[in-house]
Amino acid sequence: MPDTLLTRFLRYVQINTQSDSASPTTPSSPGQWDLLRLLEAELRALGASDVRLDEFGYLTATVPATSDKDLPTLAFLAHVDTADFPGAGVKPIVHAKWDGAPIRLPDDPAQVLDPERYPELKTAVGKDVVTASGRTLLGADDKAGVAILMTLVEHLLAHPEIKHGPLRFCFNPDEEIGRGVEKLDLKTLGADAAYTLDGEYPGEVNWETFSGDSAVVTIEGVSTHPGWAKPHGMVNALHLAAKLLAVLDAERAGPEHADGRQGFTHITGMNGSAARVELRFILRDFDLDGLAARGARLRQLCSGLQAAEPRARVQLQITPTYRNMGEWLKRDMRPVDFALEAVRAAGLEPRVIPVRGGTDGSRLTERGLPTPNLFDGGHNWHGPLEWVAVQDMEAALRTCVELVQIWEQRGEAFPRTFSRR
Repeated sequence: MPDTLLTRFLRYVQINTQSDSASPTTPSSPGQWDLLRLLEAELRALGASDVRLDEFGYLTATVPATSDKDLPTLAFLAHVDTADFPGAGVKPIVHAKWDGAPIRLPDDPAQVLDPERYPELKTAVGKDVVTASGRTLLGADDKAGVAILMTLVEHLLAHPEIKHGPLRFCFNPDEEIGRGVEKLDLKTLGADAAYTLDGEYPGEVNWETFSGDSAVVTIEGVSTHPGWAKPHGMVNALHLAAKLLAVLDAERAGPEHADGRQGFTHITGMNGSAARVELRFILRDFDLDGLAARGARLRQLCSGLQAAEPRARVQLQITPTYRNMGEWLKRDMRPVDFALEAVRAAGLEPRVIPVRGGTDGSRLTERGLPTPNLFDGGHNWHGPLEWVAVQDMEAALRTCVELVQIWEQRGEAFPRTFSRR
């Protein structure tokens, strides 16, 4: 039986590809290799050119141009790993022509997809909705994107009458742990513009993300025997950490107080003892000045702690993580404008949504490869209530088909950066 978008997706989600942030390797988990090798074999069977799986788990392939024009090379990317939630033993369930009633997942009846709680489900009435069984995630993030791109390769190779320029495809590991394109060689990829398929809503196009920094605050107190703490001058590092966190909480700096275009300062972890404490933060803002202000406020609080208790030692280290890809994309909006046009040509209304997070496209754009993000149709990611409608994945596929044709029609003047032509 020939493959379809759905059969591909069902096959891919049953391979456990959960990434592991504690692993020093790339990919970070053996299951990712399993899926990548399967995709490699499938790409060769489809007739794709230049199929290559490198030592870091970057699988690339080419669909040659069908146009005689001298066109830029376009790339599409999807990540094969899944998030930090059980991904072994995924049992996908297809709720064909879903009637709109709440979906109770059989392996954990407490898990219920109710359209009253998740309003976006109401758009899926009558569609074929795919869920997991209740004890695992589904893996639509980003195996929906993987299945869409594999089907796009098949469709374009089967229809050479569709005019397009040279196309590159990349399936990468470890996006969920922030290492998705860390070791991707852009000269090897050889693209001048790119798109990730890692968005949610049908018609969604993302060209802005957070800018992000990480911060580590280290507080060293004065350790003494607690029986003689007062005369020996104990300074409890935990108390100082609590004071810092209390101020941030009073200022409503955390993500629980933010939405829309608001940024946040988020404590992600704390460990230590009365003698020494380490606090780990992520700082996020759409605006670089806003991000800098968050770092400055944290620095001010640390300086205040140090001044109030000079016997302690308070240190702060801030490390850049990624930057809002809009800072670069707004200089040449053609990749975004072409995507919006493709969405309309596919029969959808564009939804331009700033990403309250980062994407692989954030790093790629910062490195010189403009990479907006397109939708793949998945929802409720990173948990047992994840779902996707087959028809929404098909809409993403149509959008990509329209997109390559728009680039063929109007992309000839786009600047070349990494293409090998």
